Amino acid sequence: MNRPKPFSMIREFHLADWFTLGNAFCGVGALFSVMTFLQTGTVQHLYYACALIPAALVFDVLDGRIARWRQKSSAMGRELDSLADVISFGVAPAVIAYGCGMQGLWDRIVLGFFVACGVSRLARYNITAETLSGGNDKVAYFEGTPIPTSLAIVIVLWVAAWQGAIGEALWFGVIKLGGFTLHPLVLLFAVSGSLMISRIRIPKL
Repeated sequence: MNRPKPFSMIREFHLADWFTLGNAFCGVGALFSVMTFLQTGTVQHLYYACALIPAALVFDVLDGRIARWRQKSSAMGRELDSLADVISFGVAPAVIAYGCGMQGLWDRIVLGFFVACGVSRLARYNITAETLSGGNDKVAYFEGTPIPTSLAIVIVLWVAAWQGAIGEALWFGVIKLGGFTLHPLVLLFAVSGSLMISRIRIPKL
């Protein structure tokens, strides 16, 4: 019986997989930065959190390009990519929004919906990628907007933080629904999540 060698999983990583882990590292770093902001109130940590999301996107783009360049990809690499994307472009943007002040009950429900849509979008992509590729190495189009498009919302939140429009000063104020709090700005996440699980076809560049 062949026993697995120590650290055999790491030795099986392709170069692209290490860039995928860089994506996940940036996402986790963004989460830590938001937590530090909530502890200290120093807005600079929100800037760090927002800046780490485009950094994660750079790693996300590079891992795909490197995999195609080296012509080495695997099912494990695809799963790694999806898990990293959930952290960096799903959970992290939602937590950044929470840090910016979207902390009401309705806000949390919308942010949870956004993350659930991102997870569902990636799961659907993973099980349909082979069909969408038509037998090629690359899919011809996406169904639903890709989860990294949440970067657009992160940019909005960065501008809000830069202008001091966080906490009680959030743009568009706050409303009460059924006695619970909703910040209208959080609806950007509802729109983004809905587009991710839609059937809109977007050509892959």
